[in-house]
Amino acid sequence: MVASLGEDSGYVPYTSFSAKKSYLEKNKDTVQAFTDALQKGMDYVRSHKPEEIAKVIAPQFAETDMETLTTIVNRYYQQDTWKENLIFEEDAFSLLQNILMDAGVLEEQVPYGDLVTKEFAQEAAK
Repeated sequence: MVASLGEDSGYVPYTSFSAKKSYLEKNKDTVQAFTDALQKGMDYVRSHKPEEIAKVIAPQFAETDMETLTTIVNRYYQQDTWKENLIFEEDAFSLLQNILMDAGVLEEQVPYGDLVTKEFAQEAAK
């Protein structure tokens, strides 16, 4: 490995979930349950050793040996890749938009408040 994009770029939320406002309003319980489940996964990852995580995820990476999986998970730990919570902060949103603009995928910045709601992640983090 020559460099770690995760360490060099800062925290970038490569995974996010989207839904229409109307869906969020009509299905608050479902969205909260989904977010709570994701938070439980984050809590599990942060409270277990790389070797334990590698064992859990091994079935999803059948072509990768346990030593390599453990090395990868350990690298994620060292880089502090996994946050404590799922809250999508404005600085991370701006960084992601900058990356997308540099790649030519996004033409202009979108206001944070127009696309991001933190209420479900904040509740899950409690």
